[in-house]
Amino acid sequence: MIPVNTLGPDHGAVDAVSTRARRPRGLVPEIVETLAADMREGRLQTGDKLPTESALMNRFEVSRTVVREAISRLQASGVVETRHGIGTFVMAPAEQHNFRVAPEDFATVADVISLLELRISLESEAASLAAQRRDDSHLQNMVAALAAFEASIAESSDAVPSDFQFHMEVARATGNRHFADLMTYLGTMIIPRTRINTASSDPEGRLAYLKRVHIEHQNIYNAIRLRDAEAARKAMRIHLSNSRERLRRAQPDTLR
Repeated sequence: MIPVNTLGPDHGAVDAVSTRARRPRGLVPEIVETLAADMREGRLQTGDKLPTESALMNRFEVSRTVVREAISRLQASGVVETRHGIGTFVMAPAEQHNFRVAPEDFATVADVISLLELRISLESEAASLAAQRRDDSHLQNMVAALAAFEASIAESSDAVPSDFQFHMEVARATGNRHFADLMTYLGTMIIPRTRINTASSDPEGRLAYLKRVHIEHQNIYNAIRLRDAEAARKAMRIHLSNSRERLRRAQPDTLR
């Protein structure tokens, strides 16, 4: 196996130059294709650890958000897996997931709604389990995600990373690794506004939209903090159902 760090600084410099030249194609797809090519051509082999987020940010001259979205797409394709607290690793073909949710599965609003319906079932129960099993560290991580989301409201950010992080922390608080593994596999594509600009299309505007989402997150957190399993289940169901209804109202003509 070729260690990741043997790619060397020159390899990154060449890629950075070529990336700058291809930027009109979109930053995230460029990174996904470059890393996939590294795997196909043996520069990254099965079991190798991907470079850190900071290293990828420097290599491709992009933000952390762009890097995270690219890694999420690779996870969704089943070619890498993230091990919490360790890093992201290249998977062997035999280990790749049969279940697959890929970017092309989000061609229409109806596709996004279909995933939301799956999330309503899974994450409502996850919130209930989180309320029963959470500890203080889980609460602290949720508070950090809520604070990051609130900070994004005052900026031009769509708050996708902090939104996803909050849902991930709820999944981790279940104490059942399968919830967190599924969330990691799906990545930030589970957040509807990564595919459809629901915030801008909201009649009350982006600010009001994000504030409503923040309040819904706070309701989930408060129920988990109080160890009220039924209230947590209900708050998560309301949150995700509201997302589904917002999509239906925002772009009804695009539904199949």
